[in-house]
Amino acid sequence: MSRDARFDGLFFTAVKTTQIYCRPICPATPPKEQNVEYHATAISAASAGFRPCLRCRPDSAPNSHAWQGTDAVFKRAVTLIQQGALQNQSLESLSERLGISSRHLRSLFQEKLGTSPKKYALYQQCLFAKQLLHDTGLAITDIAFAAGFNSVRRFNEVMVERLQLSPTQIRKQHPSAVEGCRINLRLHYRPPFEWALLLDFLRRRKIDGLEWCSDQSYGRTFEYTNHQHAVQCNTRGWFELKDVNEKSYLELTLSVNDIKKIHQIVQRIRQIFDLDAPIAEIDKQLQLVFSRCGTRLPNGYQEGLRIPGVWAGFEAGVRGILGQQVSVKQAHNLVTTLVRELGEKAEGPGRDSQFYFPTPEAVVNSELTFFRMPQARKDTLRRLAKHVLSSSDPDNYDAWLTLKGIGPWTVNYVKLRAEKAPDVWLAGDAGVKNALKRLDHDVDIGAAQPWRSYLVFHLWNQL
Repeated sequence: MSRDARFDGLFFTAVKTTQIYCRPICPATPPKEQNVEYHATAISAASAGFRPCLRCRPDSAPNSHAWQGTDAVFKRAVTLIQQGALQNQSLESLSERLGISSRHLRSLFQEKLGTSPKKYALYQQCLFAKQLLHDTGLAITDIAFAAGFNSVRRFNEVMVERLQLSPTQIRKQHPSAVEGCRINLRLHYRPPFEWALLLDFLRRRKIDGLEWCSDQSYGRTFEYTNHQHAVQCNTRGWFELKDVNEKSYLELTLSVNDIKKIHQIVQRIRQIFDLDAPIAEIDKQLQLVFSRCGTRLPNGYQEGLRIPGVWAGFEAGVRGILGQQVSVKQAHNLVTTLVRELGEKAEGPGRDSQFYFPTPEAVVNSELTFFRMPQARKDTLRRLAKHVLSSSDPDNYDAWLTLKGIGPWTVNYVKLRAEKAPDVWLAGDAGVKNALKRLDHDVDIGAAQPWRSYLVFHLWNQL
């Protein structure tokens, strides 16, 4: 009844008299309680026969993680499906990649969501298409392919079947036309969101030519490979995110040369900026951890602090290796040099001075003579690049521990920044150690589980 944005995406209200389901923040007049039933997910409401509201637009709601619990396999399966795994491979191939049987994967989805993996993937495609129909001027044909459908006919059929709305019914008003594959979207999140601190963290580590920042925005170039590193990448572009004051969303400007990858790329951006974190739960637990030890952080606890991610695992690995046993400034200079020497120049108007992050192929084919650092570290970079190119699952970061020169700190750093694992504790990190020394009492690190990654960033924020 209060339309509290903190509950946005945590549940959906289905109105039995209108057969419409809404977000908790819907501006419509609240229905009578006897006419309402509640659903934990949008797909649950849809499976019960309700269609999405055109006013509050459930397609824009932040994703809920309440149903994921501590099941790492299920969480990874959801992440891979959101990145388009079932659009590019079979359910059996995805199950093999996860190390489980397809039967067990179907059972997990039935238990957690009450639906199958393929139906879940299809519904996510429908909701994303609905968002594009509302927010962009893309042609309906382009939206069909951008959402991962192989034909417009199939797109229309599925939209009517899943949402009980045709694309033309959703797009009552046609936004202005777009140029090429450049679109603008709103990425919603649950408040609070400490955007200023996240932006400051990224600004201090910004790689000129790869990233850019203003007082309110962050942008960068990217290459998207959909985890198929052995295949030559041909999906490239750039994005820029801007905070909207007193609104529960960020404005995204995205330019990409392959419209079929827009859905996966938007999901990756949401993951990088931690937009779906259960931040109220995280803040509550970490505040309790500090209150138990009788201390507060020197500059006060900042609610809504998110984990800023890195675009890809290989990039995070390179940053981690170049950051070993050197200062943040020295690591920054080394990464900048690598981008300038091996990164391909970006494409498009106004992008002449920008680069893409170097590919594993570029690192393997270079002797890295432009670096002033021990040869052992150069060899480690090349070993990592060869592993990423040859591995069937390059994002299995634990396997990186078999590579000479890569230890637990580097692997945990990659899990923290690229995989966005919520419970990584960098025990040997110099910054963490220095921050802990500033506190009056010892912190019970174990009590911060399963959110120790956020504790790390709160400590880094004090340095």
